[in-house]
Amino acid sequence: MPDTTPPLLCLASASPRRTQLLAQLGVAHRVAVADVDEALLPGERAADYVLRMARAKALAVRARDATLPVLAADTTVVIEGQVCGKPRDAADALAMLGRLSGRTHQVLTAVALAGAAGVGLRLSASEVRFRALSRAECQAYWDSGEPRDKAGGYAVQGRAAAFIEHLSGSYSGVMGLPLYETAQLLAAAGIALWPAGAGDGGAA
Repeated sequence: MPDTTPPLLCLASASPRRTQLLAQLGVAHRVAVADVDEALLPGERAADYVLRMARAKALAVRARDATLPVLAADTTVVIEGQVCGKPRDAADALAMLGRLSGRTHQVLTAVALAGAAGVGLRLSASEVRFRALSRAECQAYWDSGEPRDKAGGYAVQGRAAAFIEHLSGSYSGVMGLPLYETAQLLAAAGIALWPAGAGDGGAA
């Protein structure tokens, strides 16, 4: 039987991972896609970049429809201060995975909630260490199709879990929606977690 709970907010993301994570908080929502320029500004720090992107996504969707608060997030992988976005092609993905191999990198995810009172922002920072990877492993991983739309060229909840020696911080943040920070924003906006009769919080 489909969930008929009225949505409490709009999730500005087409990512099934973010929908799944938000559902864990029991918040019924609908989904809208934000169309924003994701180019990094000259000299922009990684933390400033993800915060700017999350805010821009939330405001872009809110401008189209202000009937519900809008939740948005942006994730990036950072190694030696350099932002690693989604791989452009196989060569780019193999280069990214080669840089991550045997090293620790940072994953930053910013969350924004845009409502009548303005925009709330939170930032999650985690550290992830990969074991040493062979080029054949990296190629096989690319061939699986999983890295193509992922920041840093990998998915922590997918096959790349076999590469991860250690993770310090927020697992949900590395996935793309840090639930602790998200819950803080929702509480500040008066949006209850797991409200009575909310079903499973899936997309409406």
